[in-house]
Amino acid sequence: MTVRTRFAPSPTGYLHIGGARTALFSWAYARKHKGVFILRIEDTDVERSTPEAVQAILDGMQWLNLEYDEGPFYQMQRMPRYKEVLAQMMVTGDAYLCYTSPAELDALREAQRLKGEKPRYDGRWRPEVGKVLPETPKDIKPVVRFKNPNDGVVAWDDLVKGRIEFQNNELDDLIIARSDGTPTYNFCVVVDDWDMGITQVIRGDDHVNNTPRQINILKALSASVPKYAHLSMILGDDGQKLSKRHGAVSVMQYDDDGYLPEAVLNYLARLGWSHGDEEVFSVAQFCEWFDLDHITASAAQFNTEKLKWLNNHYLKVADNSRLAAMVHGRLEKRGVKIIATPNLEAVIALYKERVSTLNELADAAEVFYIDLVPEQALLDAQLSAEAIPALNEFVEKIERVVWDAASIVGLIKELIGKHGLKMPKLAMPLRVMLVGQTQAPAVDGLIALFSREQVIARVKKHL
Repeated sequence: MTVRTRFAPSPTGYLHIGGARTALFSWAYARKHKGVFILRIEDTDVERSTPEAVQAILDGMQWLNLEYDEGPFYQMQRMPRYKEVLAQMMVTGDAYLCYTSPAELDALREAQRLKGEKPRYDGRWRPEVGKVLPETPKDIKPVVRFKNPNDGVVAWDDLVKGRIEFQNNELDDLIIARSDGTPTYNFCVVVDDWDMGITQVIRGDDHVNNTPRQINILKALSASVPKYAHLSMILGDDGQKLSKRHGAVSVMQYDDDGYLPEAVLNYLARLGWSHGDEEVFSVAQFCEWFDLDHITASAAQFNTEKLKWLNNHYLKVADNSRLAAMVHGRLEKRGVKIIATPNLEAVIALYKERVSTLNELADAAEVFYIDLVPEQALLDAQLSAEAIPALNEFVEKIERVVWDAASIVGLIKELIGKHGLKMPKLAMPLRVMLVGQTQAPAVDGLIALFSREQVIARVKKHL
């Protein structure tokens, strides 16, 4: 049987990190088994679903390079199919009309709460042999309820959590179509998984309570039941439920914040799954190694510092021209015009090992292309009186030096020897004059990035 998995987000918000991990695991499982990965948009919540949220999901999937083989399918476009199955269930007796009003349901639940009972529908409109149903009210539009089995157990061997069982008498008769005729979430999911031949459902463990209901509906339809894998939740850096403060933001926010998609994917892969002690691996390796046996049933914890560490690794090994294109776009948004000298790729090569994000890389590159004004306090701290004669001589002699790092450092060594200085006494003020900071790469390589004229102008301005 061909493996068929799906990712089925609701477009009521952005694609967040938890959803992205679910998509990644579902995608990787299909790739591992040479199967099919399907994208399905569950947009039946008309009031909360928006075109912008749909686009955010599609953008997030594209940025992460999680390509889908089929879809995207939209539930709102499948309404005729849902109504066809609803009609079929009414004929077979697996579903029935319920005329209980919202006010009656509220009163029922309140009475049950007062008795200390679990609030649930009492089956008053459920047809049974020998049972006399109430008179049909004329002013109530009925809902459609699924006739859940009254006894027995519904169970499955969860591919992450192990054996899970529910007593059927604990499950009331679920509404599968609202009074306006629109089908509900749990019903649409069942029909979709059935029609699309889904073999493994990989999703968050907030769906565990939906699963027994969905299994029972599938069985009533004589449909095959997929295998289920429920992923544990992701906690924030502080061990609390993930919030916007630490990770529960749009996947595209990670792009805005300067993370590479391969770093985010590598990080997501390790949130609740492991392959020995491997921390850094390619997407291809992940697909080769991925299985559901090594997903932990306990909650995973988000660690921003580890994500930054991974991003730093991927920046180091990334192609300089690719990084330059990304940084160029970021600098353009800031209104910074990139000129031919310094060469942006050369700037990237010098700085990429020193930063954690593309935004930090853009910050480092920006000072090469603007009319830099170093902080006066920083300049005063680094520019000593004893260094000024050496700097003046540097400006004079740099005009005749071969323009490469080796020749430049040769001149600097000559000057510190002649003037009896230590290297930092000359190198530090040069760094500040050129890029406005002391924490910069080796001064010879830094100077060589600029044109001769740029170096002379920047140094002269502060002498």
